[in-house]
Amino acid sequence: MYAIIETGGKQYRVSPGDTILVERLATPVGEQVTLDDVRLMGGDQTRVGTPRVDGAAVLGTVIEHSRDRKVRVFKYKRRKHYRRTRGHRQAYTAIQIDELRG
Repeated sequence: MYAIIETGGKQYRVSPGDTILVERLATPVGEQVTLDDVRLMGGDQTRVGTPRVDGAAVLGTVIEHSRDRKVRVFKYKRRKHYRRTRGHRQAYTAIQIDELRG
């Protein structure tokens, strides 16, 4: 059984036992989080939401909060002496998927 959920503006395909990295959530480490924006429930009977599946939820446990590797953005215009370097580290939350309901 699997589900497609949406969180942080992105969609993820999850099954029980999976670990996913999502946009930073405010839930503390060790707490259980309920992701109720389920777009599709797959398995024996596939249910597609319009846009959400009614009564479906995904339960998971927050494993850690961290930041991803640094991404460097370099802008350059030749012969104009224009150079700009910027960086970004995206914050994420690691979630262990425990159960699919619905």
